[in-house]
Amino acid sequence: MRKLLLGLLGTLVLVGGGITYVVAARGGGPAANAQPVVTGEPITLSPGTVLFRNAAAGPAYGQVAALAAPGAPRKVADLQCDRFAAARGTGICLRAKPGSLPPLSEVLVLRPDLQVRHRQTLPGTPSRARVSPDGKIVSWTLFVTGDSYAATGFSTRSGLYEVDTGRLVKSIEELPVFVDGRRYFAHDVNYWGITFGADGNRFYVTLGSKNKTYLIEADYRSYRGTAILENAECPSLSPDGRRVAFKQKNPDSTWRIAVLELASRRVSYPPESRHLDDQVLWRDNTTLLYALQRGDKGSDVWSTPISPTGRPALLIPDATSPAIA
Repeated sequence: MRKLLLGLLGTLVLVGGGITYVVAARGGGPAANAQPVVTGEPITLSPGTVLFRNAAAGPAYGQVAALAAPGAPRKVADLQCDRFAAARGTGICLRAKPGSLPPLSEVLVLRPDLQVRHRQTLPGTPSRARVSPDGKIVSWTLFVTGDSYAATGFSTRSGLYEVDTGRLVKSIEELPVFVDGRRYFAHDVNYWGITFGADGNRFYVTLGSKNKTYLIEADYRSYRGTAILENAECPSLSPDGRRVAFKQKNPDSTWRIAVLELASRRVSYPPESRHLDDQVLWRDNTTLLYALQRGDKGSDVWSTPISPTGRPALLIPDATSPAIA
């Protein structure tokens, strides 16, 4: 099949929004896109559009993409990201700056047409990205040392940017937090995985310290937070604000999806039980989207109902960072 596609290279005319199966390789990578892509067609953050980071091998690897329908060629934008998120016409793209020592990342705040409205360079490597439901606050987490949450001695920096005012909070590490009614102080405090509510004020974040993790419920205006659950990481607040999905560590140090009902503090488990290292996204109030590693060969975006009677389903192969504009 590869030879056939390569043979067609000389006869394909690549124009406008034509489907591109084979193009010139970049940086010595594969010359063929493992998934058919469409180039030249604009991608916008129009309401309801499902976007993602293309993880298919080939020249379009890492580009922001949109899928019109299951099985259809994916439209790709000329925007490379390591992490991507979007909501209400605002996008965020995190990408590592190649060759920088110590590692640096670009934080790109995007307009509805995916053009850059603000650019910030910060220390660290990309980890998590989110946009508040009202599109007014973008947030991110960068690794300052280490390359995974399983690493010993990792350090993170989580920050915020207010789209309308331009206010930049490079790190929320000074956020006052209370655990069991007392102000918490420790030298090893790390925050990661911010998620905002629809009001643009209430937010949730992970606090990691002394080999424990806590789900922090925080108020942005008063700038203080309270621990409401232990063993919870990378929270994601449902659109109706009633539940928080998160990843919970198992005894064998793998993670699985869990869902906290905020009113009752009851934790339940969706039917997806495989190891997951992602900050899940709510597609609606009953369905979650997330990326799952496929061995050492790649990653796919899956969906699962939160009801234990449902079944997970493959949504987008060769993809990460699902987002709903």
